[in-house]
Amino acid sequence: MAKGKKPAGKGKISNSIRIGLFWVVIIVGIMLFWAVGTPHQNLKEVPISDVIARANKGEITRIEGQGGDLKITTKGSDKPTERSYVQGGVSTLLKEDALSKEAKAVIDDKAPSQTGDTIWQLAMIFVPVVLIVAFFLYMMRQAQGQNNQAMGFGKSKAKLYGLDKERVVFDDIAGNDSAKQDLEEVVDFLKHPKKYQQLGAKIPKGVLLVGHPGTGKTMLARAVAGEANVPFFSISGSEFVEMFVGVGASRVRDLFTKAKKNAPCIIFIDEIDAVGRKRGSGMGGGHDEREQTLNQILVEMDGFETDTNVIVLAATNRADVLDPALLRPGRFDRRTNIMLPERKDREAILKVHFKKKPTDDTVDLDKLAAKTAGSSGADLANIANEAAIIAARRNAKKITNADLTEAFEKVAIGPERKAKVMNEAEKRMTAYHEGGHAIVGHVLPDSDPVHKVTIIPRGGTGGVTWFLPPEDKSYTNVYEFKDILARALGGRVAEKIIYGDDGITTGAGSDLRKATEIARDMVIEQGMGKKLRDQVFHEDNGGMVFDKITHERPYSDATAEVIDSEVKGLMQEAARRAELVINDPHNRKVLDKLVEALLEKETLDDTEAHAILKDAILPKEAMLHAA
Repeated sequence: MAKGKKPAGKGKISNSIRIGLFWVVIIVGIMLFWAVGTPHQNLKEVPISDVIARANKGEITRIEGQGGDLKITTKGSDKPTERSYVQGGVSTLLKEDALSKEAKAVIDDKAPSQTGDTIWQLAMIFVPVVLIVAFFLYMMRQAQGQNNQAMGFGKSKAKLYGLDKERVVFDDIAGNDSAKQDLEEVVDFLKHPKKYQQLGAKIPKGVLLVGHPGTGKTMLARAVAGEANVPFFSISGSEFVEMFVGVGASRVRDLFTKAKKNAPCIIFIDEIDAVGRKRGSGMGGGHDEREQTLNQILVEMDGFETDTNVIVLAATNRADVLDPALLRPGRFDRRTNIMLPERKDREAILKVHFKKKPTDDTVDLDKLAAKTAGSSGADLANIANEAAIIAARRNAKKITNADLTEAFEKVAIGPERKAKVMNEAEKRMTAYHEGGHAIVGHVLPDSDPVHKVTIIPRGGTGGVTWFLPPEDKSYTNVYEFKDILARALGGRVAEKIIYGDDGITTGAGSDLRKATEIARDMVIEQGMGKKLRDQVFHEDNGGMVFDKITHERPYSDATAEVIDSEVKGLMQEAARRAELVINDPHNRKVLDKLVEALLEKETLDDTEAHAILKDAILPKEAMLHAA
């Protein structure tokens, strides 16, 4: 905790306690007031005639008067036990001839002062008034607080960074070298604006950072501010939008006003697609709160002066859904693509995350970087953290390669569920299922090699056959896609061959779903169908349900039938190839051997799996091209 800073929420708690104590004091005061000021003796009510008669008989030793109220103390008692009332009070009784001389002697003729009665009456008037006033003051104070919140409803929620301790520079970020180079020019704009203005160049108003989730878009934006040493306003696109119309636009105006006052500075809008989607995409044609917010962003960016020195950085992983008005020159002038890190970048990122973690001398981060193809910077950070947790769990002082491997597998395919108990029949069926994936993927020439096979449940699956690419790949061809489909269906095909058509299980559900998605993507997004080759029918599946309802498909019903036919054909072809591989007599022996090894060891690594699978062959009928 920073020195001199109060713990978060302390002031709020103290205020609540103070208010509670205030009302406790008020309630206790009222209770004490009534306890002191109100006679609480249980006195018997008797008529005044009975009092007079008994007083004359000497049965009453004292009569006290307080106004018209009388308190009677009977013979043998030391305090009042009865009460009565007479018009005019004790003075009336003293004047009346109904009482004997002896009876009048018991009357307290020192009539009590009316001061106490007067005080009591005043208290009965003013105490409620004071309580009511106090209550209304409290309510007014609460209302004032809510009014302040309401007044601040349209204020920007952007966080301001710029302190030295929060400063981030490019050297703090591993990888993303190409993106850094693109952004260095922006830094120079902020540092030396006159150099560009003298040549008539306009400072770019906006830079759009596009990349997969976890690739470091936010960190790069902060590094731009850190390198230029300027304030950094950060806000998420979703923080602009509320249920009340006009709030988002108000927050945009407030944000840009603050930025202009702090110029030169940077505004960073994360997940800008939350407000920047194409206008007219909402239900009924749009013009909702989101679109008003977007319109205000466009207006504010157009309102920048050439010498304002405020640059807007925005991040998204869905650049395809953004409104074209955002992307035109004069608004987001530049687009920087932030790619998933390559092998050398992944190693550099891992070194950053393991820099302050004690590791064993045998730890090989390069080997880990090689296995993590397709991982983002956030994924690598998670792996490093999980490795530290695993090492701490076994009370180790340093992180080992075994910890790295376990952490990587946990993040990539989920944790082991060793507590789940399977009977022998389920284990054997799972072994055949995973063996089907392994043997099909192993023999197909364009498939990635087998990395691990296990029948131990992991994540949401009953077992896992894991394929890892030997190196980073930028593209995937049709042959590779078809091999992926075939190995994905290998598990279901193996179940069918071993247990019959009706012996198949629900274990292949996720495989079928994934394979169908890949086949559909091949046809619609990649133009890899037979009949629809070189045609793309992009579908925006990232919108809300209403968006999907109100927008027509970018193709006709006839084309939809062809697409369905293409997808069906790819799935049937993949199943046929997998069946040819597994049904081969030679491969059946290999599969049985693999199953027995899985039943014995439960998990086979790449070396153990390849030692068994090396004897498997690819039938000629399952080939797509010559080797």
